[in-house]
Amino acid sequence: MGEIEELRVFLAVAQEQSFVGAARALGLPPPSVTRAVAALEARLGVQLFIRTTRRVSLTPAGADYAARVDPLIADLGRATEALRERHGDTAGLIRLNAPITFGAETLPALIAAFRVTHPQVSFSIVLSDSFVDSVDDSFDVAIRISRAPREVSGIWRKICRIDRVLAAAPGYLAARGRPRTPADLGRHDCIAHDVLARAETWELTRDGETQRHRAGAEFAANSAALMAGLARAGQGVVLLPRFMVEADLRAGRLEQVLPDWSAPELWLTLYYPPLDRIPARLKLFSDHAERFVTGSAAFDHPGGGR
Repeated sequence: MGEIEELRVFLAVAQEQSFVGAARALGLPPPSVTRAVAALEARLGVQLFIRTTRRVSLTPAGADYAARVDPLIADLGRATEALRERHGDTAGLIRLNAPITFGAETLPALIAAFRVTHPQVSFSIVLSDSFVDSVDDSFDVAIRISRAPREVSGIWRKICRIDRVLAAAPGYLAARGRPRTPADLGRHDCIAHDVLARAETWELTRDGETQRHRAGAEFAANSAALMAGLARAGQGVVLLPRFMVEADLRAGRLEQVLPDWSAPELWLTLYYPPLDRIPARLKLFSDHAERFVTGSAAFDHPGGGR
């Protein structure tokens, strides 16, 4: 392993505070990481890490060295990326984060279509249903389905509006009664979506009138797929993006509730950490994702356009 590779391994261990975590992040065998750090320490003649059974931490010398070499390695990576792009090379890894249901149902075909023309691009994908407003250095791009972003330090690219609907199983509605107004939801089991599986407030509007209902007294979950499954099982009313329940609505497994009332729209967006320049492969993937989503029948419905 060369000196540059040793430095990248060193910085990964410093970030992960773990040799195993660094090996996982870099896709290397753990012994290779251990040997690389040992070789770097031997070459420098300085101990860079304090190793205990619980964690790995930088020594004062290691922390100073990391602070100095981190921007150098980052600059080297950017220079290499710029050179490749200048000569038409878009090869590389895209570290992608996306919601669970969107990722499971939409990403396979989206990525397969992208790699027909860009097979040199590889992907590392993490799915999470957390409606968060930012990503850290662990990801190059995140797909978000959320309300208007509050994050101002990153780069947001709006793709399309996402319509939301209230829905419940026909058998549940037959037994409990069909709500006529949002006030009637107080007599129903309303399933909340929250990253910590806590209650949430539904804001419903019709003809300028807004009513609010607190959901989650009986069920709260951080997974939209789980919520849809609970609704199909007759456990209550859900408020979810239409594309997640459209097949159930068409098949009669779910029925729309209060169709004249609407919730604040969500947006499907792409988010990048603050970058001086978006790499070519991310730009190509973003353009492809927008064409794929806006051209998909799953997102072609009233209120779901751009």
